[in-house]
Amino acid sequence: FCAIYSTFLQRGYDQVVHDVALQSLPVRFAIDRAGLVGADGQTHAGSFDIGYLGALPGFVVMGAADEVELARMVATQAAIDDAPSAVRYPRGSGLGLAIPDDISPLEIGKGRLIREGIRVALLSFGQRLSDVIAASDVLAAHGVSCTVADARFAKPLDEGLIRRLARSHEALITVEEGAAGGFGAFVMHFMAREGLLDRGLKVRTLHLPDIFQNHDTVQAQIAEAGLNASGIAQTVLAALSRDIGRNWRVLTSLPAE
Repeated sequence: FCAIYSTFLQRGYDQVVHDVALQSLPVRFAIDRAGLVGADGQTHAGSFDIGYLGALPGFVVMGAADEVELARMVATQAAIDDAPSAVRYPRGSGLGLAIPDDISPLEIGKGRLIREGIRVALLSFGQRLSDVIAASDVLAAHGVSCTVADARFAKPLDEGLIRRLARSHEALITVEEGAAGGFGAFVMHFMAREGLLDRGLKVRTLHLPDIFQNHDTVQAQIAEAGLNASGIAQTVLAALSRDIGRNWRVLTSLPAE
């Protein structure tokens, strides 16, 4: 096990490639400060690990939505003995959930459905799941029924889940607290290979902006990135060509976190 900040792990990337991934060694990376870090500033923001680890053959890459999921992902890592793995989790505290005494590993590459809807599929990876759920509540109030899914894995992807979401919804929105070229890109590549983009599916990938964000509160940074509940809801409404203006009062009344 190697517990390390995301931003520090990127400095040892050559060793990860040649000394771990190339040899399929079961090194388990527990990646702290994955995503935005508020006042810790630009040098400590863990923006890139999804993309740079997901690019490596054989790597298992997980993102925890809460502390219970994190515990299950650590148990999953302990059970993997033939490949490198990583679980990413944010700076800060959890949601206050009770962690069960008996923690069972996850099935590799399998996500979970949080709620079933009809029109829009919201596919979350990692810590923004609570905002995705809040966005689905706002959208439901405006007559937009949403399925919410937690991918759990950026690699390997839950291909069956993605096929189901793509074939049964008008739009699919991915949400991640990481740079472009990460989870959303992996999903897009898969859908392109499968021909799931050939019949007019509306797809949007929500991720961190292509800048080094200035230090601030995490909530302000998330809002700037459009990854809070109102930002996610606005993206959905725009994708569906809805009148965002008439919904502005409701969307901006949501808390930043």
